[in-house]
Amino acid sequence: MEIHPVYQWRKITPEDGIYLFGYYDRNPWNEDQTLHLAMRIPQETRLPQPGETAEIGVIGKEGYRPLVTTRAWCHQQGCMELFLPRRPGCFVYNDFDLQERKPVARIYQLGKGVVDRFEYPIYAISPDGRWGVSLNFGRIPRRGYSYADTPVPSDQWHPADLDGEGLRLIDLDTGSSKLIVSYRTMLERHPYGYGMEEFYIWLNHAIFNCDSTRLLWLFRQWTDPIGQSCMWHTFMYTCSLTGEDAECILPEVYWKNAISHQIWGRTPREILVDANWRGTGHEAVVFDESRRPFLARRISKGHGAMSHMVFSPDGKWLLSDSYPDENRRQKLILIETATGNMETLGTFRHETAPGSSGDVRCDLHPRWSPDGKIVTVDSIHDGRRAIYQLDLSPIIK
Repeated sequence: MEIHPVYQWRKITPEDGIYLFGYYDRNPWNEDQTLHLAMRIPQETRLPQPGETAEIGVIGKEGYRPLVTTRAWCHQQGCMELFLPRRPGCFVYNDFDLQERKPVARIYQLGKGVVDRFEYPIYAISPDGRWGVSLNFGRIPRRGYSYADTPVPSDQWHPADLDGEGLRLIDLDTGSSKLIVSYRTMLERHPYGYGMEEFYIWLNHAIFNCDSTRLLWLFRQWTDPIGQSCMWHTFMYTCSLTGEDAECILPEVYWKNAISHQIWGRTPREILVDANWRGTGHEAVVFDESRRPFLARRISKGHGAMSHMVFSPDGKWLLSDSYPDENRRQKLILIETATGNMETLGTFRHETAPGSSGDVRCDLHPRWSPDGKIVTVDSIHDGRRAIYQLDLSPIIK
């Protein structure tokens, strides 16, 4: 089965292993787009186990080159490996320090190896490369989005120190960090924070906006973090880099069975969600997080399914993937933001290996190149997880 009858997708990882990059809300390329980060993982049928390592490497003109290993990885987001724009030839990745028994972020310099580290693991870095954001991966009960060596504290439904844990900003130039929004602040500003002792709480999906001045993240709560017999509740918060204006801008009532993914948009206050607020399918919807009262605008009807969506660097296009349908097929759609018109870029097979369990599915997680001409995805189209690339230049010119 061809991915597309016309567009020429190319697998850029070798045939000798299982490869991925990770999430859709980040850039896998170096500054001049000659190298693309990748991971080679040992298996794709179950969640990672404590001590299980994965390999990090780069893909260039000569193919894939292995560089270093990590214990802090997962199938959905890799190890948060990212090039550091203000440190040429360097990338950051999360690892687990065995002596200190905690996750950290290491800095790898091409040609030298590991040269430094940050004391907290990185969740995302700002577009200008100045800032990183960190949170407690160990509190994330969805193990496909956290690390095996950081077990869920099932006996602590709230952090032991509500004032000392929360969202942390890291200065990537100096390595210093500070807590900018504590759990206590989030609970105090929760739209309906009563009865919170009945919920296990955690943070997830922290992202910087387009001009590196603001953050959004998800505050989630669950009554069954271990058995996971019910759905969690989601509250989107945003703040400036000081954290003083932290606010819940999208409470659970907007999320419930209606939104699956979120990301910053084309301007510093715009946010994009795949909203099914009309009950007719998920659509590409944007809103200004600073506007009161709340007002949303539709960019496109989309393909109706839950989707990871991301704007092109110039804001003129939108990539939108899908989960596998009843025939185990995933689609990648290109949307023109000015008109809402859509075009299918590819249809991918998603046949999971027998016996697979946990959050090990392979989402496409589309990523733009910095120049907006190339897209890469993770896919098991050929039976094993790999990274595929498409040159969009002829399509979006």
